[in-house]
Amino acid sequence: MMRLRREDPRVVGSFRLHRRLGAGGMGVVYLGSDRRGQRVALKVIRPDLAEDQEFRSRFAREVSAARRIRGGCTARLVAADLEAERPWFATQYVPGPSLHDKVAEEGPLTAAQIAAVGAALSEGLVAVHEAGVVHRDLKPSNILLSPKGPRIIDFGIAWATGASTLTHVGTAVGSPGFLAPEQVRGAAVTPATDVFALGATLAYAATADSPFGHGSSEVMLYRVVHEEPHLVGVPDALAPLVRACLAKDPEERPTTLQLSMRLKEIAAREAHGVSDGRPPAQRARAERPTGRLAEPPYEEQRTTERRTAGTPAPRPQGQGHGQGQRQGQRQEQGQGHGSHSGPHARPSSSRQSSAQHSGAAGGGPSSRPTSGRTGGRPGPRTTGTGRRPSRPDPRLMRQRLIVFIVVTLIVALGIAAAQKL
Repeated sequence: MMRLRREDPRVVGSFRLHRRLGAGGMGVVYLGSDRRGQRVALKVIRPDLAEDQEFRSRFAREVSAARRIRGGCTARLVAADLEAERPWFATQYVPGPSLHDKVAEEGPLTAAQIAAVGAALSEGLVAVHEAGVVHRDLKPSNILLSPKGPRIIDFGIAWATGASTLTHVGTAVGSPGFLAPEQVRGAAVTPATDVFALGATLAYAATADSPFGHGSSEVMLYRVVHEEPHLVGVPDALAPLVRACLAKDPEERPTTLQLSMRLKEIAAREAHGVSDGRPPAQRARAERPTGRLAEPPYEEQRTTERRTAGTPAPRPQGQGHGQGQRQGQRQEQGQGHGSHSGPHARPSSSRQSSAQHSGAAGGGPSSRPTSGRTGGRPGPRTTGTGRRPSRPDPRLMRQRLIVFIVVTLIVALGIAAAQKL
């Protein structure tokens, strides 16, 4: 807010003016209040527009239509004087920053926040369109984020005033980057025009940038008509819906009612944490490649282990030594002595069967087949040299102990006999 200037009026109609809220192509907006203390945003028309009778007629029609709008997502029209020397109108004052300022200062919104704001705006546009008004200049700076939810301001007025940020006023009305293709071509506007602007606004909330980038007015208009929107950074849950809103053909865009219902579903799902709700910038940093191979999922590892007990699989390039060695050892154990030396060789069923029988006949601990252990569990562990750790045989240990005792007694008897001699 700014202080009133010397040339600014102090009273307009029944409202006392306190501060300047801003100025645009149509006039100056003031913060005012009535005798009951109700605060309003009061806009006074520029003197040059006030002298234009055609403007006055269009302005009167738009104000009349705005009076019929009933919806919680719009700034309600409080009063207007169309016959004054400088026409003016007052709307309900909405405290809170604009969506543009919010994103510029704090960064992109989360997917849940974007869906909730979009659902409320869609519902507000339903009420606007039912009143016979098309906003024609919906953009982040015309959306205020109040404590009670988002509010649409300046609805249906931009078209009447001819206010535009374009070089040639009257050729296309609105702001580059948020204009629909039919506005650029000079075709009739419909509620689908506001749907296009809403899609561009939601893309801005997700990326802090227009989906058609930056540039001169001519460049921006060309992109709107001929190029696809840039939606990198828009959350996956919202990207298809935003892309549908930005369709070049108005007939291919969803209606505001469809948008409201779909965005409410997305907002509810995101609020319950079904999908990643981080802003795209944070998600991109977290998912940035590190140059290292990621570990395969747990189920994939289990599947690989079960597979290696039967049919060998080629070892990937650059596989870690420990993991590759273990898988290779399991393959050798499952194939016995009959496997081929090449890593890509696939043994026949008969060769594999004979290898298992020969391993069983050999009786050695390293030649036992592992096919019996492939029923959902990995094979036995192996040592670093490729052999399984052998388990001590109790019978062999007893034999060795008896031999040791006998040899010890013989040596003792020999020593005693030698001493007697």
